[in-house]
Amino acid sequence: MINILITDDHPILRKGLRQLLEDDKHKRFGFIDEAVNGSELIEKLISFDFNIVLLDISLPGRNGLELLSDIRKIKPDIPVLMLSTYSEDQYAIRALKLGASGYLTKATAAEELIAAVVKVAGGSRYITASLAEKITYNFFDEPAKPLHGELSVRELEVTIHLASGKTMSNIAKELSLSPNTISKYRERILAKLKLKTTSDIIRYAINEGLV
Repeated sequence: MINILITDDHPILRKGLRQLLEDDKHKRFGFIDEAVNGSELIEKLISFDFNIVLLDISLPGRNGLELLSDIRKIKPDIPVLMLSTYSEDQYAIRALKLGASGYLTKATAAEELIAAVVKVAGGSRYITASLAEKITYNFFDEPAKPLHGELSVRELEVTIHLASGKTMSNIAKELSLSPNTISKYRERILAKLKLKTTSDIIRYAINEGLV
């Protein structure tokens, strides 16, 4: 039986994922637990032997990609399947480089999600055909690294939020950070992307396929 820890701060999504897994017709999943943030995730990983972690990128406090390093220190062998509202273009390759065993968007069909969980829990990686193509392109063609490749995980996350038209106060609330912290991230983003205004960030993100 596969024991699963679902980590997401949205209760409806957690319950939906849990119900989907519990309804598996092959009955391959055993104990399924939930965590709403990084600290709860770490606490539960220490107290129980899970076979796989389903981890959202957008979490309050430390985000999912930042938590990957913590998971590797505590349970270095446990596979992590990233589930995100963000497209593969935005985070997938970065997540795999940081140690994730797979990356799926939350729009993935139920059958593919279950197949990915089973494969990743068994010790393999799960990579979609479109992601495999992106990885091949990056490996063979070695394209020039885009400016946003210099952004940290958090800076990229703030960039995407800004490009989606959210205010700094809204972003701060969603990420459980202060507006002043978001403002500082914005300044770093502008410097690294060689831009001047938030409007420039929006145009850059659209041109680069980040939103």
